[in-house]
Amino acid sequence: MRRDDTTTTTNTTAPTVKCLVWDLDNTLWQGTLLEHGEVRLLPGLRDTLAELDARGILHSVASKNDHDHAWEQLERLGLAEYFVLPRIGWGPKSESVRSIAERLNFALGTMAFIDDHPVERAEVAYTLPEVRIYDAEQAPHLAARPEFTPATVTVDSRRRRSMYQASFRRDAERAEFTGPDADFLRSLDIRMRIGRATPQQLSRAEELTLRTSQMNATGVHYSEDDLRDLIDDPGHEVLVVTLSDRFGPYGAVGVVLLQRLPGSWRIKLLATSCRVVSLGAGAAILRWLTDQAHRGGVHLNADFRPTERNRMMEVAYRFAGFTDDPCPCQAALERTAGISPLHLVPSAQPPADTLRLEAPELART
Repeated sequence: MRRDDTTTTTNTTAPTVKCLVWDLDNTLWQGTLLEHGEVRLLPGLRDTLAELDARGILHSVASKNDHDHAWEQLERLGLAEYFVLPRIGWGPKSESVRSIAERLNFALGTMAFIDDHPVERAEVAYTLPEVRIYDAEQAPHLAARPEFTPATVTVDSRRRRSMYQASFRRDAERAEFTGPDADFLRSLDIRMRIGRATPQQLSRAEELTLRTSQMNATGVHYSEDDLRDLIDDPGHEVLVVTLSDRFGPYGAVGVVLLQRLPGSWRIKLLATSCRVVSLGAGAAILRWLTDQAHRGGVHLNADFRPTERNRMMEVAYRFAGFTDDPCPCQAALERTAGISPLHLVPSAQPPADTLRLEAPELART
């Protein structure tokens, strides 16, 4: 990807932008706040903000300004609700962008930064070369660019901002909670539902296989058409995991692709949103799958391909008891280059005691 101080040349293989970080003065609004006191929104940018937000792309701020004064202007313009984790102060903007990415748990390659000043753009580009950089003049045209155009826009995409804002309120309450972590999770009244995927959920299931990297066991992307074919295959189960608590819905947070084989079940894919790692969602799913396999009298095999980012998923499998030990049941597995099977002889598992689970009985199918 070529970098300069005015634009970003887009690599068509690069991931879709997940978060766009805005400068304010002469970028989002016209004028310099400290000099003019009051500013005007630049033409067309309200539509740009709304359109990208509707596609599930988050907005944030990295601005050198007085925080209270700048935030007051965003509220006056009716725009404050669009921005999550604003960083308004006097430090380097690269530090602000990095901090936002870390707080969102987003890879830097999914972050974008827009600013009118070439020195600020160059500072971020030099310090964070993975971040995509844009000149303020491009702001009205960003929605037309491919990197801001997700392949699918789901119901969960359209409410992504509100779900993240709810998660920040949840995190703030968690920080003030003084009891054991399990007690806090129980206080959330978490409700997990695992169900067979419906045609309406397939676009979100595809999105989970595409967007999730840290909690994706194989990194394999399944298209909506692939998943639709597997729904109709009696040898496969396509399962979607949804979650909610007293702060509101998380939406669809996980997808499981299970293949039924003689004497064993094969977890071809397990991917969960990074947003629910701290809630123990992955462990709860694996606990349920293990118990279902035990009831069905079958072994469990799980496809795993290590990547630079999915170490957490490997830890989840190991903690659930999966090993590298070979088993005759693996003779029926179709091998894929780079993917190794993990194996488990399942035992009965009590349900997780930090959430309420609604799920089908796979063993009876």
